[in-house]
Amino acid sequence: MKENTSQSELLFEGSVWCNLDVALRQLDQYFRHWIKPKGLAVIEWYILRALYEKDGQHASELARAVGRAATSFTPNLDKLQDKGYIERQPDKLDRRAVRIFLTDKGHAQREAVLQSAQQIDAKIRELFSESDFNTFLCVLNGLQQLGAPEEPIF
Repeated sequence: MKENTSQSELLFEGSVWCNLDVALRQLDQYFRHWIKPKGLAVIEWYILRALYEKDGQHASELARAVGRAATSFTPNLDKLQDKGYIERQPDKLDRRAVRIFLTDKGHAQREAVLQSAQQIDAKIRELFSESDFNTFLCVLNGLQQLGAPEEPIF
């Protein structure tokens, strides 16, 4: 377990945003290491995880669930469909909408995807004391609740 880091050890004079961005880029590389052998991009892994929680979501719901804009989400779905993990089906109640369902191949990856998630989470937990990790989860929850600012920052 790592000792507490003082703010003076952080980059950019402790700027929360800059340090969070650097940390996210480091985590992205870490995730890629675990996910690449499964032949998935990080966003594809997120999409599968979201579908394991609720199969048959609207494409817009799925985009929101994985923190992406619905307007630029289609290429991600195209790649997963090309790999045979998902299929699109028209919504029976709304002809304009499309629902995303796992295929048999997508369902077959469930254990591997969820196991890699557990391994990644366990490795991250090792970095913190239990108390610090619980605080970290509270901070993550708070950051996920941020909406668009009412006024531009600059």
